[in-house]
Amino acid sequence: MAPLVQRLREREGVAVRVCVTAQHRSMLDDALRIFDITPDYDLDIMTPGQTLSGITGAVLRSIDPVLEDFRPDWVLVQGDTTTTMAAALAAFHRRIAVGHVEAGLRTGDLDNPWPEEANRRIATIVSARHYCPTDRARQNLLKEGVDPGRILVTGNTVIDALHMTAARIGADRALQETMAQRFDWLDPDRRLILVTGHRRESFGEGFQQICRALARLAERGDIQIVYPVHLNPNVRGPVFDILSESLAIRLIEPLDYVSFLWLMQRAYFILTDSGGVQEEGPALGKPALVMRETTERPEGVEAGTSRLVGTNADQIVAECAALLDDADRYRTMSTTRNPFGDGTAALQIAEDLAG
Repeated sequence: MAPLVQRLREREGVAVRVCVTAQHRSMLDDALRIFDITPDYDLDIMTPGQTLSGITGAVLRSIDPVLEDFRPDWVLVQGDTTTTMAAALAAFHRRIAVGHVEAGLRTGDLDNPWPEEANRRIATIVSARHYCPTDRARQNLLKEGVDPGRILVTGNTVIDALHMTAARIGADRALQETMAQRFDWLDPDRRLILVTGHRRESFGEGFQQICRALARLAERGDIQIVYPVHLNPNVRGPVFDILSESLAIRLIEPLDYVSFLWLMQRAYFILTDSGGVQEEGPALGKPALVMRETTERPEGVEAGTSRLVGTNADQIVAECAALLDDADRYRTMSTTRNPFGDGTAALQIAEDLAG
């Protein structure tokens, strides 16, 4: 949302307030610092072992006084998190118009991704404006009966943020040197595979399979795997149990956005179950192998920038090996146009709201 906050603040007659839930405090604070955003409201809802119902209830209770205090004309939410769903519902309860950024993504399966598929559908029901990243997302909403006059295809603000940050890295020699020193353990003679994995529907056997696949890949000898490990204990448990002894795998703490982008720029390809990374990697010319059974971003699969590889260890290893060993396949995936926008989404949304 950072590019949209910036664009709205540039417009006369628009008062902008930023509200955060702080579900993951350290990760949030890094992002706020990078984009120079100071929240006007910090709900600080994080508690040990929080459940989805607990998060939902905490957001609903905590955000209602914010809406009473500020009385906005619009509440803007992005994506498919539990925060998005609960904040949209709280605004709807107060008859405040909701603008849903990154609207219209669908898999058609409530279990994959879980609970995000339900979250985004609920947000759709209560939203007054739907800002879609692609025309396919628009078509999804039209099939559900959403008024076409309330839908605008803008691309995704994720790509705006990516371009902003990449430009900053490219123009800042001192920052480049800082990043090089921070990751001076990278081996320039081995191709880098960057991994992200945190999906709830993969907890248990799914993560066991993913970790076994990474362990087998590390035995090749010609690659280096870097895995910033999510803070959720359901992720950290199997990851550290299975992978901590492998010399070709570097398990590190979650990264701030600048550092993660710097690593993405240096990766050969990205192995991920993240939604946003399916857009960010290909925007940098990095193929994305998606460790999920379904994706709400089929545009990337159809364009050829990403490929579904599931959570089966054999399949993950085979797909990674094909990309590592087949230069033509790699060239095709890395040079295909990214279908998720051109970096002007925030400007289009700001103009629509202000108009």
